[in-house]
Amino acid sequence: MNCQFLTSATNQFDYYKLLGEKTIAQLPEEKLFWQYNAESNSVATIVKHLSGNMLSRWTDFLTTDGEKEWRKRDDEFENDIKTRIQLLEIWDKGWNCLFNALNSITENDYDKLIYIRNQRHSISDAIIRQIAHYSYHVGQIVFVGKMICDKYWNTQVSHH
Repeated sequence: MNCQFLTSATNQFDYYKLLGEKTIAQLPEEKLFWQYNAESNSVATIVKHLSGNMLSRWTDFLTTDGEKEWRKRDDEFENDIKTRIQLLEIWDKGWNCLFNALNSITENDYDKLIYIRNQRHSISDAIIRQIAHYSYHVGQIVFVGKMICDKYWNTQVSHH
């Protein structure tokens, strides 16, 4: 891993954060909680899961397993967020944890190994794993947003 990789990864995370935020901004507050059916997730539920994952993975990520004992993953899929403000606070809490962790990585850390669910990863492998996971869920947010907005969807949101 090198500084250029870390910069590129940070830029990718920034892009997906912005993509999610632009989608959330287009939705009326009540639509943030809309589900296509009982088995699908609302935008709010996806945000809750993303934030929970970020807090678990990026809190003390160089020294503790990325699957924290305090994480309650199943609770992340309970649709209990009530307002846009609450949703955005949860969103920001996860992203801030991620960016603080990325910004704390130094050259001395590049060769360290970290653990996620007791599986050993290089830092770059762990970062790639999380970019893939977060882009998947942000894609779900965009898809739900497009369904909700229909012909009023702002296509400028999804350009990269």
